[in-house]
Amino acid sequence: MSEPREDPQELSRRDVVIAGHVGNENAARTAKNDDDPRVRASALGALDRMGALADGELRDALNDPSPKVRIRAAALTVGHPKVSPASVLDDSSDDVVETAAWACGERGAGDLDTGDLDTVSRLAELAIGHPNPLVREAAVAALGAIGHPEGLDAILTATTDKVAVRRRAVLALAPFDGPEVEAALDRALQDRDWQTRDAAELLTNPD
Repeated sequence: MSEPREDPQELSRRDVVIAGHVGNENAARTAKNDDDPRVRASALGALDRMGALADGELRDALNDPSPKVRIRAAALTVGHPKVSPASVLDDSSDDVVETAAWACGERGAGDLDTGDLDTVSRLAELAIGHPNPLVREAAVAALGAIGHPEGLDAILTATTDKVAVRRRAVLALAPFDGPEVEAALDRALQDRDWQTRDAAELLTNPD
């Protein structure tokens, strides 16, 4: 009995991943234009691994027709300070938006130009208004990581959201202080969710 043949697309994807580990830039760059979005996404990762992913290539990938590629590109912006993940915070795919919000948080306050609050404003809108709780959770976490005062109102609002979101919102209060923050932490100490209570306890009694 003959052995089953491997899916040629999966084999190509595997080869691209290997290319990133062995430094085969030509193979990875060729795969960046593959018909299969999984291969294109793997090619981005391979190029980034070997330090060969240009900012222009990453920006192009943020506009790829496949959300799989845009998700990978958004995640990779963390290591590319000149390419902002904020450009896909309005993406049609919730998964892309969630990843972009996460990447904004990973980049922290350094992602903001002086006086430019567009990213904070959009994250605040997502944190309190997006229908997907995973997006809201990622956005509120990013606001906490950035720590800009303009994001505080959204974080406070998120402390009354679903369990996972409000738990994250409590942790996002760490960079802030003031009576409204203290009041939110006091409420969280009485939350029915034990992890939310633990998060509030961590901030109110760090020792």
